[in-house]
Amino acid sequence: MKILVINSGSSSIKFKLYDMKNESVMCKGLIEQIGSDNSFAKISTAHGSIKEKSGQIFNHAHGIEVMNELLFNSGVVNSLDEIDGVGHRVVQGADVFSDAVLIDESVMAKIEELIPLAPLHNPAHLAGMRETLKVRPDIPNVAVFDTVFHQTMPKSSYMYALPIEFYEKYKIRKYGFHGTSHQFVSKAAAKILNIDYDKFSCITLHLGNGASIAAIKNGKCIDTTMGLTPLEGLMMGTRCGSIDPAIMPFLMENANLSAKEVDNIMNKKSGLLAIGGSNDMRIIEQKMDAGDENAKLAFDMFVLKVKKFIGAYIAILGKIDSIIFTAGIGENDARIREAVCDGLEIFDIKIDKIKNKESKDEPRRISQIDSKVRIAIVPTDEELAIAQDALRIIKNKGNK
Repeated sequence: MKILVINSGSSSIKFKLYDMKNESVMCKGLIEQIGSDNSFAKISTAHGSIKEKSGQIFNHAHGIEVMNELLFNSGVVNSLDEIDGVGHRVVQGADVFSDAVLIDESVMAKIEELIPLAPLHNPAHLAGMRETLKVRPDIPNVAVFDTVFHQTMPKSSYMYALPIEFYEKYKIRKYGFHGTSHQFVSKAAAKILNIDYDKFSCITLHLGNGASIAAIKNGKCIDTTMGLTPLEGLMMGTRCGSIDPAIMPFLMENANLSAKEVDNIMNKKSGLLAIGGSNDMRIIEQKMDAGDENAKLAFDMFVLKVKKFIGAYIAILGKIDSIIFTAGIGENDARIREAVCDGLEIFDIKIDKIKNKESKDEPRRISQIDSKVRIAIVPTDEELAIAQDALRIIKNKGNK
């Protein structure tokens, strides 16, 4: 089966086509700056050919047309009949969806109801779904939610200590994000460590421009750092992470800022960017090595936040089998990995500094032989996880 994965953002569409016989990538593409005069589209195939298209792309409907045009012109497919299903990434499924689901009008209506919880993302996801179904309503489309993996959290983990009516009326609670990534890498790590996933307990560190940590016990998430939105938790590229909530009304009153302005600052002008002058950890480290004290401060703050959550999650998990690094920083930054693990020997977490510095693209262990907690690097593949979920849902439909 061939599964097309679509990730529709507020002004972009990312896509990958998989041959699920061997889970190989047939092509991947990106359509960006939708709605602007500088729209750009590109597709790269497994055979190395690249096709590009520039010129204004007016909206997501036009973007889906361009995507199909690129699929045909690149020779990856000759007809949409060759595509057996489409998997759509959806950021916010709240507590409405506990699994991936075949898309129909009722599903889209529920996703639409959740727009207040994800005002930038869910409308874009819906646009991608509607246009794909409009072109070929006979091809099964599946919604795969970032939030589903975290639905196993106990109420004590996901509730906020706010008046209960805010939860009942507005659904204010912790949902967590990066769920497809946390699930994908934890399953992959259990496999390489030869541990039954249903008995596997670990801490997954998804460290990138967006960053989150999950505590997983016996294959189920019991806590995660992101909350109602992706702002909570770790210090990130441009997000502040968890801060004293009283800062927001303080700034509104004393700096004469609106709630929208403060929200924009916390999401887009904070984090590594605010302290170290860049949201790119590689640049932060270059500046740090050149003697920039603020860059060093940003590095140290980032590491400290990660270590604090590791300690907290060990406390609630008890015994753990593994700590898993993934995403852009987690997979590629040996310096961050070493700094995060430094001092964790008390928990029997011992990193092998030589293995840690090796540059490889496959899942691997980087812990010392006598480390009871295995440290692993597992490259994430959220698109493949979406394709796998889509295939599972489509097959289940066929078996009913």
